[in-house]
Amino acid sequence: MLSHNTNWALAATFCLVWIVMASHAAPACALDDRPNIVLIFTDDQGWNDISCYGSEIPTPNIDSLAAEGLKFNQFYAASSICTPSRFGLLTGRYSIRSRDHLNSALMFLDDADAQRGIHPGETTYVNLLQESGYRTALVGKWHLGHGDNRFWPTNHGFESFFGHTGGCVDFFTLHYGSQPDWYRNHELVEPGSYATDAITDEAIRFLKEQSSADRPFYLHLAYNAPHYGKASDAVDGAAINVMQPKPDDLARVPASIEDANRRAFAAKVMGLDQSIGRILETLRQIAVADNTLVIFMTDHGADPDYGGSNLPLRGGKATLFEGGLRVPCLVRWPAKIPAGLQTDVVACGVDCFPTLCFVAGIDATQYSLDGLNLVPLITEAAAATSSRELFWHTGAHQALNRNDWSALRVGNLKLVRAPNQPDQLFDLSVDPLERKDLAGSFPEELARLSSRLNELLSSAEPH
Repeated sequence: MLSHNTNWALAATFCLVWIVMASHAAPACALDDRPNIVLIFTDDQGWNDISCYGSEIPTPNIDSLAAEGLKFNQFYAASSICTPSRFGLLTGRYSIRSRDHLNSALMFLDDADAQRGIHPGETTYVNLLQESGYRTALVGKWHLGHGDNRFWPTNHGFESFFGHTGGCVDFFTLHYGSQPDWYRNHELVEPGSYATDAITDEAIRFLKEQSSADRPFYLHLAYNAPHYGKASDAVDGAAINVMQPKPDDLARVPASIEDANRRAFAAKVMGLDQSIGRILETLRQIAVADNTLVIFMTDHGADPDYGGSNLPLRGGKATLFEGGLRVPCLVRWPAKIPAGLQTDVVACGVDCFPTLCFVAGIDATQYSLDGLNLVPLITEAAAATSSRELFWHTGAHQALNRNDWSALRVGNLKLVRAPNQPDQLFDLSVDPLERKDLAGSFPEELARLSSRLNELLSSAEPH
């Protein structure tokens, strides 16, 4: 399924050696030489929901990042659910280590979750970017705490925040059901436009402000699309899940996509892609595209019940099979990364903390991180990374009728522990679709990985 081109791998190696050299070439005070960073983080968008990964949905602007930069073929989300995925991305640590054990999605209308979230002292790489001189902004979805000021994005490294704190919104009213949840910093606002457009317009406004800035910027662009919307039921006002594409986007969906659910999802993806095109064009217009590192990734696998697809991978959102965890990731940096590269290096959302700090010239070695700096990881020989360990634990997600899941990948072997099922063992090097359970054939390997998984589960402690 995933071909590995040796020439591309070697090119990626030399390209990232160049990044290492370049990142140390300028003195720390030369802030103008450090790259701007735009991280585009989409919601519930699976492996088969971007055309450069094989989807039937046309996504030319997202695809341009692959054509002009580096495509990851084995990139994993930090979790298969929204909140823990975001915690892992921003802190470089597995969510089971979080103070509030954020292993499942925070629910906006749940009183208990109003006192849970990311706490002071749970350091994000955005904290460090801000402290080192970057201007930092979050535009879009937060979902790491909504009931208390200590959880607010502006207390975790972001100078500004424009967006929503819950897991989703009504794309037309920008409320969570009937409850307002759209902010500029701490103030509730009513942007009066479709959610994807409101996010894009604000991001463009922020970018244009940077055209004459004397310091680099970090833009965290967290779209809620193509996640379902959270509308208010017309009868009793209850918050309900519903796909909410814009009519003009729905009209552009290819006729070959016949299923109504998939068409609605495709429309949201196509609208999202159009917005990303506007972002990339703005970077060119303000003449910062060459030295702006653009990263595109999704928060976890898609939910087929709402039109998403992870095919041909097994499983989806809230599971720990490949379809719930393996996600698209594209990186473009014209000044440093040659066009058209791809890599099979195993990487994860928790790697963003050490990687972005390294690229920005920040020493992050004092922090206890689960992620790895991807720059030397990719520049080393493949054999040096063959024993890479990745660990996931996903808690209950009532809306999807899931219970606790755990999984461990060491090298190519992956142990999956699903509710009410015996442990399953897969060799991803020959079975990336997880069709053949090897637990009965390799009991020693199963025991070894199971012991290690139990060790991680029992030893994981918050900060």
